[in-house]
Amino acid sequence: MYRQKRKYESRKKQQRSMTLTVAAVAALVPLAAACGSEQADDAGSDRVGAGGQRVTGVRWSIDSVTVDGTTHRAPDTAHVRIDDGGRAAGSTGCNSFSARADVQDDGDGDGRRVRLSDAMFTEKACAKTPAGFEKSLGRALTTGPLTTKGEGERLTLTTADGDTVRLSRSEDASLHGTEWVVDTPGQKGEKGRAVLTFDQDAETVSGRLPCNRVNAAATVSDGRITLGAPSTTRMMCEGSLMDAEKRLLGLFDGKVTYRIDQQTLTLTSEDGVTVRAVAAQ
Repeated sequence: MYRQKRKYESRKKQQRSMTLTVAAVAALVPLAAACGSEQADDAGSDRVGAGGQRVTGVRWSIDSVTVDGTTHRAPDTAHVRIDDGGRAAGSTGCNSFSARADVQDDGDGDGRRVRLSDAMFTEKACAKTPAGFEKSLGRALTTGPLTTKGEGERLTLTTADGDTVRLSRSEDASLHGTEWVVDTPGQKGEKGRAVLTFDQDAETVSGRLPCNRVNAAATVSDGRITLGAPSTTRMMCEGSLMDAEKRLLGLFDGKVTYRIDQQTLTLTSEDGVTVRAVAAQ
């Protein structure tokens, strides 16, 4: 009987924890919508907020949220990025989220209203997340329409009650020392996950392909990387992973151009093959 009571209390505690976490994260998702409030298919001006600051195509760090005069600092890894297709993805520093936003004029021509749809988010409880941050952020973003104001590399989202969420443009990740997670076709979770890391001092690249591990020389100069012949392990995996690995190996033993846009690395071979990767969080 005592053991059953302990199990019941444990389940109730887990349910309460999940309920609080889900509520906080669900409330957070409109941040993505708010940042995407300037999107339109045909009008480039719809992609910037008040003050001329571009909203889409930017990885925004979430700096803080202020509610009822109390400011809560965000975790260092909290961020959001809105692509030009209207999709949003980011992290609270604990939970990740994604959403689609529908944007409408507010009726007087001075701004836009944002409504969220198709929101998806994780439901983790993280001890290192600052107390009250997700709850306050959720409140600030769900009390009504948000206005945007750009100031240099910063963007402020403001509610009708004057509560604010402050964002700042993230710096570009470094080519060297960053763990780049490659966009691999057919990847399912960790299976087939390809990761590359460039070492500036050793002038090498190493990591994991969809199936095997790889090492090669890598000399960087003038926006190009000269890759040496790859040295790999000899494991065999299912066909889709081997096909993806063959495509990545095609970048080696030649020159590729590279471009970094905040947290995204694009590699293009001389014959036009393009591979994209994102900096691991």
